[in-house]
Amino acid sequence: MWEERVKIDPPYDFDRVLDRLSMDPLHHVTMAEREVSIPMRDGDKKPFVVKVKALGTKDAPEFLVSGSGNREAALKETMRIFQWDTSLLDVQTHFRSSNIAGIFKEHDGTPLVLEFGLYECLMKCIIHQQLNLKFAHTLTERFVHTFGEQVDGVWFYPLPEKVAALDYSDLRELQFSGRKSEYVIDTSKLIAEGKINLEELKDQPDEDILKELVKIRGVGPWTVQNLLLFGLGRPNLFPVADIGIQNAMKKHFGLDRKPTLEEMQELSREWDPYLSYASLYLWRSIE
Repeated sequence: MWEERVKIDPPYDFDRVLDRLSMDPLHHVTMAEREVSIPMRDGDKKPFVVKVKALGTKDAPEFLVSGSGNREAALKETMRIFQWDTSLLDVQTHFRSSNIAGIFKEHDGTPLVLEFGLYECLMKCIIHQQLNLKFAHTLTERFVHTFGEQVDGVWFYPLPEKVAALDYSDLRELQFSGRKSEYVIDTSKLIAEGKINLEELKDQPDEDILKELVKIRGVGPWTVQNLLLFGLGRPNLFPVADIGIQNAMKKHFGLDRKPTLEEMQELSREWDPYLSYASLYLWRSIE
């Protein structure tokens, strides 16, 4: 077992991070201890748990990271998930005089936190498609509890090889629709067979990833944009078709209806190159 103290540049509001993570019932969050446990796998796909505990404050962020797997790889992955190498001060400064400055002041120090793995993010996106959030979480929880595994109280998504070997009826029994069962299993087969390499996506431009992944049956632009945002942490994405963002902009700008595409593009022009953070803060403003 190893542990390491990590200090990062302020602002960084980890309590807001924990609050958002706790919305997913699969996440192992302890609010009182200001701690979250992260499921990870080593090079041989063996599961292990990394714990991240907040020691500092928003204005003096410091963390205790501990785990049992490879120290260097685990720390690198933790840095990636929590985006500790991104300067939120630069983001806040960029929006200080923008047309959504008030939202950024209210949610100061809120980072873009990633899902705990690319495959997990893709499966979650597919399962959540066209469902209300409560049932989406229920369905994802059933999927992981049935086919995943638990280590030290932390749930791990099943590996793509295991999901690829399932029958559609296995998911139908969990109340998956017929099509969603096919999307989850068929996409997992493509990954298990090496026809899709999620790790290689990290080095590809957004547009190339979009063109590649929308070829997969059941994976549309909304799913890819969510993977880019919450799987890969791309900083400049603005999912204009997202109803939550449309509602947030309607509320913030005092519109009597949802904004048109042209209005969204015009109002967001000054948010570049941090459109992803604008999206995140707009979502938070109506949660």
